[in-house]
Amino acid sequence: PYVVALGGRDTSSKRVRMIEGIGRQKNITMECGRRPENKVEAPRCYAWPDTELSSFFRWLDTCSILAVGRLGRVAQSVRYFFRERRSDLTGVPAVVDFAAMRDAVKELGGDPQKINPICPSDLVIDHSIQVDVSRTSDALQKNQEIEFERNKERFMFLKWGAQAFRNMLIVPPGAGICHQVNLEYLARVVFSQDGFLYPDSVVGTDSHTTMINGLGVLGWGVGGIEAEAVMLGQAITMLVPQVVGYKIIGELNQYATSTDLVLTITKHLRQLGVVNKFVEFFGPGVEALSIADRATISNMCPEYGATVGFFPIDDKSMIYLRQTNRDEKKVRVVEEYLRAVKMFRDFKDSSQDPVFSEIVTLDLATVQSSVSGPKRPHDRVSVTDMPVDFKQCLTNKVGFKGFGLSSDKLEVSAPLVYEGQEYTLKHGSVVIAAITSCTNTSNPSVMLGAGILAQKAVEAGLSVAPYIKTSLSPGSGVVTYYLEESGVIPYLQKLGFDVVGYGCMTCIGNSGPLPEPVAEYDLVCSGVLSGNRNFEGRIHPLTRANYLASPLLVIAYAIAGRVDIDFEKEPLGRNSVGKDVFLMDIWPLRDAVQEVERKFVIPAMFKEVYSKIECGSPSWRSLEAPESALYPWDDASTYIQQPPFFKDMTKELPSLKPIENAHVLLNLGDSVTTDHISPAGSIARNSPAARYLAKRGLTPREFNSYGSRRGNDSVMARGTFANIRLVNKFIGKSGPKTIHIPSGQSLDVYDAAERYIKDNIPLIALVGKDYGSGSSRDWAAKGPLLLVWENFINISWFSSGALKGIKAVIAESFERIHRSNLVGMGIVPLQYLPGQNAESLGLTGKERFTIDIPPDCRPLQEIQIHLEHFTTPCNTLDLKLNLHEGKINNTVHTKATNHQQTSISNSTIFFILATRAKRICSEEEDLNKQHQRCFKAFTSRGYPKHIINSQINRALSIQEYIKKQPSNDIPLNTQYYEGPETLIFILNKYYNILTSSSHTKSSRQCYKNHIQTPPNLRNIKVLILATNQDAVPAKFTNLPPHSSADSHKLNPPMK
Repeated sequence: PYVVALGGRDTSSKRVRMIEGIGRQKNITMECGRRPENKVEAPRCYAWPDTELSSFFRWLDTCSILAVGRLGRVAQSVRYFFRERRSDLTGVPAVVDFAAMRDAVKELGGDPQKINPICPSDLVIDHSIQVDVSRTSDALQKNQEIEFERNKERFMFLKWGAQAFRNMLIVPPGAGICHQVNLEYLARVVFSQDGFLYPDSVVGTDSHTTMINGLGVLGWGVGGIEAEAVMLGQAITMLVPQVVGYKIIGELNQYATSTDLVLTITKHLRQLGVVNKFVEFFGPGVEALSIADRATISNMCPEYGATVGFFPIDDKSMIYLRQTNRDEKKVRVVEEYLRAVKMFRDFKDSSQDPVFSEIVTLDLATVQSSVSGPKRPHDRVSVTDMPVDFKQCLTNKVGFKGFGLSSDKLEVSAPLVYEGQEYTLKHGSVVIAAITSCTNTSNPSVMLGAGILAQKAVEAGLSVAPYIKTSLSPGSGVVTYYLEESGVIPYLQKLGFDVVGYGCMTCIGNSGPLPEPVAEYDLVCSGVLSGNRNFEGRIHPLTRANYLASPLLVIAYAIAGRVDIDFEKEPLGRNSVGKDVFLMDIWPLRDAVQEVERKFVIPAMFKEVYSKIECGSPSWRSLEAPESALYPWDDASTYIQQPPFFKDMTKELPSLKPIENAHVLLNLGDSVTTDHISPAGSIARNSPAARYLAKRGLTPREFNSYGSRRGNDSVMARGTFANIRLVNKFIGKSGPKTIHIPSGQSLDVYDAAERYIKDNIPLIALVGKDYGSGSSRDWAAKGPLLLVWENFINISWFSSGALKGIKAVIAESFERIHRSNLVGMGIVPLQYLPGQNAESLGLTGKERFTIDIPPDCRPLQEIQIHLEHFTTPCNTLDLKLNLHEGKINNTVHTKATNHQQTSISNSTIFFILATRAKRICSEEEDLNKQHQRCFKAFTSRGYPKHIINSQINRALSIQEYIKKQPSNDIPLNTQYYEGPETLIFILNKYYNILTSSSHTKSSRQCYKNHIQTPPNLRNIKVLILATNQDAVPAKFTNLPPHSSADSHKLNPPMK
C-alpha cells in the first residue's frame, strides 16, 4: 500500500469531508488534523490499496497532498495531476518537440509511437491573427485571409499533430482566445471518470491560465517545457504554498468597472508580495461580483505575482454554467456533488471562511476609475491623476515610470498627413486604441458598457481621429453575438472599433503597422488597450507608453486623442449645438449595464457559437496534412524546422561539467521580462532574424512575427534579446545591442554571441530582480541556450564542450515559471544573497567567470565561482544553485531505454538537525527541553513528526558527544539562519572539525560516524534541513579588490 499524508484546515473543510466520504466507502477510518491559526499539525498517514491509487489521485488532484510514497519512506514533493492546455504560440513548439522526440526515439532503436500525450491536451489557435486591416466592415474577413496566407504551413503542421498524437484536441483559428474558450466551453468544473467524481483542474503554457480560477477550477500557468513533461506523464511537483486570504467587502460604485477593480487588486497584492503563493478571495463582497468579474480578477493573477487567484464555487457559478449552455443534468450533478462534499461556499456566511496564512481586506467602495502604466501592469494610476502623472513620467529618469526627456524636448511635435487631412502628434498622443484580450472581452458588463458609451458618444456627435489604430478583437464569437443583439455594434463601428478578429492580437503585440512620423520624431506616443500586459515593446515597438484600461476608457481616450486629458475639466468634444460633452455625460451606470446583460446574454448564443467550434472555417477544413507517424521535415521551410535539442543524443545522460572562463554577454537590470528576452511581435527589418529570412527569399511583408516563427529555432535564436526596448548596462540605452568585451565593439546580441562562440568562449548573463517575469514563454529559455548553435555539430546537454549560447544566469531573483524553463533547458540559474547584486559586489560584467558545477549538484547548493579580472588576480565567490521546482526532462531517455532516470526536481533534503552550537557548548540545557524546543520549531512548518523525532534524536546524540570534548577543540563560529519556511544551519564547527589537520584522524572519523552524512561532506559548507523558494542562499567571499575610490560602493563581505 501507499502512504497518503494529508493536511487539513478544520473538520468541516471540503477536503476532510471528501476524504471521510471516500473512507467510508472503502471501510477505512479517516481523519484529518485541524489546522489552528498560525500552526500546522503534522499530517496523519492513511493506507490506500495500490489498485485504487490512480483513481484516488485523479479525484484528489486539488487536495492538499503533503507527501506521497511507499510505506516506510516519505516522498518529499507534492504531486498534482492536471489537464494541460496551451495556445498555438506555445503549442507549435511543443508539437515540434514531440515530432523531434519521435525521431530521436527511432534513432535510439525504440518505438516512436510511444511518444504521445498521456493526459488530455487542448491546443487553441489564438495567437496567429494580426491587425493588418482595421476600421472597415470587412476587416475580420481580410485579417483571417491574411492569417491563413501567412500561417498555412504552421496550420498544416498542427493538423498533422492532431492526427499523429493521441489525446490532443486542436481548436481551429477563429474560435477565440484559449482562456475564454476554456471558461465558456471547455471547463467541466467536476469530472466523472472510473466511478469517481472529482474536481476539474488545468495547467496551461500561458500564464493567464489562472483565469479559470474565477469559476472555481484550480489551474495555473507552467513553462512550456514543464508542460511537455506533464503531457508525457511526469507529474507537476511543487511545495505546499502559503494561502493568502483576500477579503472583499462592500460594493462597487455606479461608475466603477471590474477592470478598475482588478487594477486596484493588482497594485495592492504586488505591493504585499504574493509570489509563489495562492490567493483565495472570500468575504461578503464576492457575492456582488459576477463570474465574469471574478474571471477578470483571476486572469491578471500573474500580474500581481501569485500562482493562483482562486474564487470558490457558489450559486453564481451554477448560474454561469447554465447561462453558458452547459448540460442541465451535468450542472445538477456538479452542484449536488459540491454541496455533498462541502465545497460549495456561501460568501455571506463567515463561519465557512477558511484559515489562511495571511488576510488582507479591500472595500469595493474605495475603487476608483483607473489605468495602469506606462510600462507595468501594477503601476495603477487614478484617471483623475493621469494628466500630472504622465507629465512627470516624461521627465523622470529612464525607468518604469520615466522616459528621461530633457525640458527642451517636451514640446516636440510631428506633422501627420493621413487620408488627405493634416494632424499633429505630440507626446501622449494616442496612436493605438484596442479593445482586446480575454481579461476584459470575456466580461459582458464592460463590453456592453463600452457599446453603450459608444452609442451615447456617436449620438452626441463625437468621433475618433482616423489615424488612431482602433480595433475590437473579442475573445470569442459569443461577444460579437450579444453586441449585435443589443444593437451597439453600429455605434462601435462608427468610432472605428470594427471586429478585426478573434484572438489575442494587440495584447500579444500583433497590432500591425503605425504611421511613420511616430518613429521619425521619437515621440512618446501612447497605446491604450483593455489587455493585461503593457511591458516595453510588447504592444508595439513604437508606442513607448502603454496603458491598461477598461474597454469604456479605451474608447474615451481614443475620442480624446491623448492620455494626458483631465476628464473632469476638459470636454471630449462638442455636440451638434456647440455644447461641451464631458465623459461623465456619456458614461453608463453599472446597474443599467447589468440590466442589458441580463436581457441579451443568453444560453442560446453559447450553443450556437460552440456547436461549430471544432469544425473550423472552410480554409481550415481544406488544409491537407501528412498522415505519417513521423513528420516529413522540409529543409526549405522557414516556419517548421527539426530542432537540435535531441541531436546526437545518447541513452546515457552526460555528466555535468564546469563552465570555464565565461564572458558576460549581457548585463541587465530589474524586471527583465520574457518579452525582452524573446519578443513575440513583429520582426524588425534590420534585425538578424530579418537578415536570415531575407537570405531565404522572403520580403518584409512575409516576415510575420516572432511568435509565428517559434517552430523555427534558427529564427528564434536570432530573435533572442531582440526587443528594441531592452536596456543593457554595457550600452546604457535601449536597443538589442551589447559590447563584445575582447574587442570593445558594439554589436547585435546575436552577432556578439557568434563572435564569442567562434573564439570558444562560453557565455553567461548578469541580471537583477524578477528575471523572466511576464509570459510563460519557453523560448525565453530555449533562445539563450541556442544562440548560434549552428556553428557546432555535437550538441549535448550540460556539456561545456558544446559552447552554444548562454550557459548560466546570475540574478537577484527569478520568476517561477522562467526559472523552471531555464533548468529544463540546461541553463544554470544562480542567485545572489538577499540584499546583494552585481553593483553592490563590484561586478562590472567585464570579468571572466569559471563556475564549478559538481556532477552531483543539488537544489540550493553552494556553487563556487572564480573571477578573473583584467587588472587583478583570480578571486572566488559563492552563489546559490536555484533549481527548486525546475526539472531536467528525462522523458525521452525513459521512453527509449525503458528505465527511470534521476531528476533534480524539488527535493526536501534532511541532512543534519542540530541546535545552535554556541548554546550547546556554553550552557547546560535539559535534553527534553531541547527536544521540545526543536520539535515545536519544525512542526510549525509542517514537517512529519516521525522524521522530526528521528532527526532530533540524531542531533542530540551529536550534541552529547560535543559536550564531552575539550572546549578548545570546538571552534564557536556557527551562524544561524531561518527563512519563512526554511531552517538552515551553517555549521562551520562541524566542517572545520572534519577538515582541520589539528584534529586526529580518529576524532574526525568519530564525528563522521555520528553525523552519517553523504561521503562528500568535506565539501559541504551549508547544511540544509529543508528547502523552498525563500531558502537562504549561500555566500560571497573573497571579493575582488577595488580602488579606494570605489570602496564606498561595497558592502562588507559576508562570511
